[in-house]
Amino acid sequence: MTRILGIETSCDETSAAVIDGAGDEVTMQSLVILSQDVHRIFGGVVPEIASRQHLTAIVPVVTRALTESGATLDTIDAVAVTHAPGLVGALLVGVSFAKAIAFGRGVPCLGVHHMEGHLFGTALEHRDAVPPFTALLVSGGHTMLVDVPEWGRYALLGRTRDDAAGEAFDKVAKLLGLPYPGGPHVERLAATGDPSRLRFARPMLRRDQRPGDADYYDFSFSGLKTAVLNAVHAAAPDDHPHIARAFHEAIVETLVEKTARAVEQHGRRRVVLGGGVAGNRTLVGAMRQRMQRLGAEVFAPSARIATDNAAMIARAGLFHFERGARSPLDLNAFATLPLPGLVDA
Repeated sequence: MTRILGIETSCDETSAAVIDGAGDEVTMQSLVILSQDVHRIFGGVVPEIASRQHLTAIVPVVTRALTESGATLDTIDAVAVTHAPGLVGALLVGVSFAKAIAFGRGVPCLGVHHMEGHLFGTALEHRDAVPPFTALLVSGGHTMLVDVPEWGRYALLGRTRDDAAGEAFDKVAKLLGLPYPGGPHVERLAATGDPSRLRFARPMLRRDQRPGDADYYDFSFSGLKTAVLNAVHAAAPDDHPHIARAFHEAIVETLVEKTARAVEQHGRRRVVLGGGVAGNRTLVGAMRQRMQRLGAEVFAPSARIATDNAAMIARAGLFHFERGARSPLDLNAFATLPLPGLVDA
């Protein structure tokens, strides 16, 4: 049985967690997430403010996670921390703190890729959300379609060529006069819209696409965002619910159909969702309805695990710890970094 302290500071959530376990038998002992509401007034995350907020929060957040789990730094076997990708200043707060704990207590430090953390996160709540599976990772900074034959081996099938799905939600929310973060607000407004009033094209989703085409699995949401911008400029405020509905349906159908292509092509019977947009109930419902026709089961995280959190980082860290991985004390933070363990599809 191994006990891992996880730390996550890649964007605007300061999070710490403690997990115990071995292999896929893992128990989340504690999870603390402190969100930075200050960014709401700016309509998006301000990197310098995020870094300063992490500096203020990191000690009490880690202390609280240890207290809630009944653990102490003396009973921790390793520290796992997000070191990429993300806002470099924010990441450095977590990485520096994790390395200090590791050095002071004489335990290993494990640098974890943020998106690999999302691959592991759903398994904390669903025991069957384990490989092999098709993963759709959708967040404010990333949209990725990944085939996962086993932990540590990942085939990147498709990714966004411009805006991530979460970023598109935030930008459309701003166009519609909705608060940040935009996803939940757009979903609620869309529920009140009339689907017959407006329809947007499904971006990079055509019937003539075939496996092997460069755009068969890839995503692109910048054109959809521009279509919403033009619709807002041409419409009255009373039409905003209909615009939100059309946008929401376009983005959900695109995500679902691209995932269905991966499931059919690779013969997977499990679909795992991860990232903040995985908390979108409409997306989850549409995904389950579509995958049922393909004989695949969908595993979606709760809102707490869908958002950036340290439990998923600890879980990915445990996997690497058990295989002998250790990060040096000169571990650095990176704004971008390829997903580790990439193999050919």
